[in-house]
Amino acid sequence: MRLVIARCSVDYDGRLAARLPESVRLIMIKADGCVAIHADGGAYKPLNWMNAPNRLSEEDGVWTVVNPAGEKLTITIHELISDTAHELGHDPGLDKDGVEAHLQELLAATPEVLEDGFLLVRREYPTDIGPVDLLCRDADGRVVAVEVKRRGEIAGVEQLTRYLQFLNQDPALAPVRGMLAAQVIRPQARALSADRGIECAEIDYDLLRGIEPNQAKLF
Repeated sequence: MRLVIARCSVDYDGRLAARLPESVRLIMIKADGCVAIHADGGAYKPLNWMNAPNRLSEEDGVWTVVNPAGEKLTITIHELISDTAHELGHDPGLDKDGVEAHLQELLAATPEVLEDGFLLVRREYPTDIGPVDLLCRDADGRVVAVEVKRRGEIAGVEQLTRYLQFLNQDPALAPVRGMLAAQVIRPQARALSADRGIECAEIDYDLLRGIEPNQAKLF
């Protein structure tokens, strides 16, 4: 991971235009290519960011980050204060709680509850940026990446977005559908999912455990 502290201004050009005026900020460049700009406040959320995959170029104090969709993040470095890099090594990831892990297991065994005709290709499908919970094919043979959460929140949508961007680079898989499956999906996550073309499935965990295992609500 590379950590840069700099006085900088940031311009984003994509589905909308946004600008961060000149100020001292932390620029974080992760090994997977994700670039995030942080202020000294605002909890964990960056002021602006560009998810992997993308391309970063640095020329004469101007950094340009472009993703496959053509969105562009331009970081102008007015003063470089610190520039360090650290090798963090492999991270095993966050252990899922018991309910979430069991929910994934049950959906892997009965993927048709998500949609009629669903077939499981692989559970924990490996990618260079982490494993996809469930990789399925729908009744038309199209690949579907399913992210399983106990509670569907914005972070889960962002995570699935990164997987979709990565998977869609493989012509053997593309175009890949995305689906967020959870017991409860928050309205903000549902709105972001709709904006990104990701489907949402609310799953009744108790029913899935055997009362009526083929019941699911799709939105």
